[in-house]
Amino acid sequence: MRIDAHQHYWKLDRGDYYWLKPELSKLYRDFLPSDLTPILHTHNIDKTVLVQAAPTMAETEYMLTLAEHDLTIAGVVGWLDLESNGFPALFQRLMTHTKFVGIRPMLHDLPDDEWILRPKVIQSLKLLAEYDFPVDFLIYSRHLPHLNKLIQQVPNLRGVVDHIGKPNIAKGEIEPWRTQIAELASGTNIYCKLSGMATEANHMEWDYKQLSPYIQHCLDLFGTNRVMFGSDWPVCLLAASYDEVVSILEGHLSSNLNQADLSKVWGYNAIDFYRLQV
Repeated sequence: MRIDAHQHYWKLDRGDYYWLKPELSKLYRDFLPSDLTPILHTHNIDKTVLVQAAPTMAETEYMLTLAEHDLTIAGVVGWLDLESNGFPALFQRLMTHTKFVGIRPMLHDLPDDEWILRPKVIQSLKLLAEYDFPVDFLIYSRHLPHLNKLIQQVPNLRGVVDHIGKPNIAKGEIEPWRTQIAELASGTNIYCKLSGMATEANHMEWDYKQLSPYIQHCLDLFGTNRVMFGSDWPVCLLAASYDEVVSILEGHLSSNLNQADLSKVWGYNAIDFYRLQV
C-alpha cells in the first residue's frame, strides 16, 4: 500500500488561511479531493494523510468532514491550541473520531522560536505522549535546538519532523542542520518526512543532485523504518509538480533500497506512525 503522508486541501472562502495571499498565485484557489484523486491514481497512491493548513479548530473539523466523505483520506492531522486550558477536553473529544490521527502546531510561523518549550505546551505534549498520539513538527532548521530540548523533557513523545526540518537548501545549508537533526534522530520515537524539499530549494533552478545529499542524510540517520514519503501538495506546486515530487524520491531511493524498504518509505511507515486504519 502506498501512502502520501502529507498533503493539504483548502477552500479560500473559509477565511482562516492567513498565509494564503493573492501573490501566491499558484496556490490562491481552492484545492479539493477532486483535484488530487486523479493524480493519486496515476502514481498508485492508495491513501493520504490530510494535514492542517490553518491554526484553527474550525479547519480541523472541516478536514474531518472531508475525511468522512472521501475514501482516499486515511487520516487527518489537525490543529489544537496546546496552550489552552481546554486542550485536554478538546483532545478527548476529537479522539473519538477514527480518522483524527495527529496534531500539528505551526511552529515555523510563531514569533517565539522557543514556544514549544513553554510549560503549558509541554504539559499538553506530555498528555499526548501518555496516549502515544502523534505530533507533526512544522519547523525551520533554526527550531531544531529547541526541539531537541523538548525531546529531552518528553522522551516518549511520538513525533515527526515535516519537510526534513526545512534546511535552507537554496543556499546550500548543511550545518548546523546536519548535526542538529542527527541529535533529534537519536530519539527512537522521532520520524522524518521526506517532503517539501524542492520548495526549500531555488524554485526555478532546483535539481535532483542538489536534493540527494539531504535525502541520504535523513535515511542514514532515521533508517528505513522512520522515514516516509509526503508530497506536500499543493504547496509543492510553488517549485515542483506532484509528478516531479514523486520522481525526486524514486530517483534516489530506487537505486539505494530493496523492495521491502521501499514499501516502508512509500507507505508502511506512515501506517505505523499514525496508526492508520487501512
